[in-house]
Amino acid sequence: MLSELMIRQAQPRNKPYSLSDKRGLLLTVHPNGHKYWILRMYINGKERRRSVGTWPDLSLKDARQKVHEIIKQSTNHDDNAAGAVFKDIAAEWLKVRMADKKHSYIRTIKLRLNKFILPQIGDMKLADVTSPVVLQLCRDIEERGIIETASRVKQIIGAIFKFAIASGKADYDPTAALAGALRTRQERHMPTITEPDKIAVLFAQMKNYPYEIVRIALLFSIYTFARPGEIRQAEWKEIDFDNALWKIAADKMKMKRPHIVPLPSQVIELLKELHKFTGRQKWLFPSARLDGRCMSANTVRVALRALGYSKDEIVPHGFRSMASTILNEQGWPPDVIERQLAHVERNKVRAAYNRAEYLAERREMMQAWADWLNNLHI
Repeated sequence: MLSELMIRQAQPRNKPYSLSDKRGLLLTVHPNGHKYWILRMYINGKERRRSVGTWPDLSLKDARQKVHEIIKQSTNHDDNAAGAVFKDIAAEWLKVRMADKKHSYIRTIKLRLNKFILPQIGDMKLADVTSPVVLQLCRDIEERGIIETASRVKQIIGAIFKFAIASGKADYDPTAALAGALRTRQERHMPTITEPDKIAVLFAQMKNYPYEIVRIALLFSIYTFARPGEIRQAEWKEIDFDNALWKIAADKMKMKRPHIVPLPSQVIELLKELHKFTGRQKWLFPSARLDGRCMSANTVRVALRALGYSKDEIVPHGFRSMASTILNEQGWPPDVIERQLAHVERNKVRAAYNRAEYLAERREMMQAWADWLNNLHI
């Protein structure tokens, strides 16, 4: 049997390990130092594990009491929780809870379910989807670099379990024990928007911005998701209309390497429109003061504020993390996305080889990104 002193003194190891109490209660200690209460039960001869909570949020005394209540409930009902399969409950949840949601929101939920959740736990019974199982699923997503998606996935799983609890098919929500366990979004210093329904609202507002050149600058920014400095300093001589490419010289790039941006058809049309205003000048987006300089660094930022977005919601640089998150979720190869973002390649040999690599794939991806934006509906 455990004691509070034993629990306090339990130190993390390289791998998770468990300490046993009575009546199937386990304390699982993770390498990060977090301690989780797990109930091990045997139903129809098969072992089932259920999350009970976290220590010290749930004391040893309270964990034992909770175990007593769970065992009592399991004895008195027909074991719906043990028999329910996650994918079946997820389908029922989609049908009932998503009925009145926007199409773009439903599409995103289904994408996350089908790409990240169901392949891992879809065939598992609810009783087998414990907190450590969900945590590992989310950790795997974090390792891919899409930090916010891991949090969204946890929220979806939690919503499905709350639905199952309300319908008597589950006794607990395994995500409840994971508060604070996931990493926060790395791009927090560059705020952005990643929910499609909110992107749809932003995109619609950008298309209706009253000043033509700034409107095109806003749309050019979200379509190309290049760095704000690269956009402000874009020159007409860099635009290859015949091949639909924007060729940026190395001295303008953060990593000091030349970069190629495939331009989707929507951007080509924008540039033809913009050419009527600034085509005789050096810059695509010249300064409003007509002093020979390019557009001010504040122009797009001020436009976003005029649209009602605060600096904590989105900044011009945030279009990059917006596109990265969505494209990763949609399954585009990470190397293709990273090459389009012009991120540094640590391997110098590979960096030299990658200079124009994936151009065909990037062209396809950029057109798909622009089409996705255009197909968003409020």
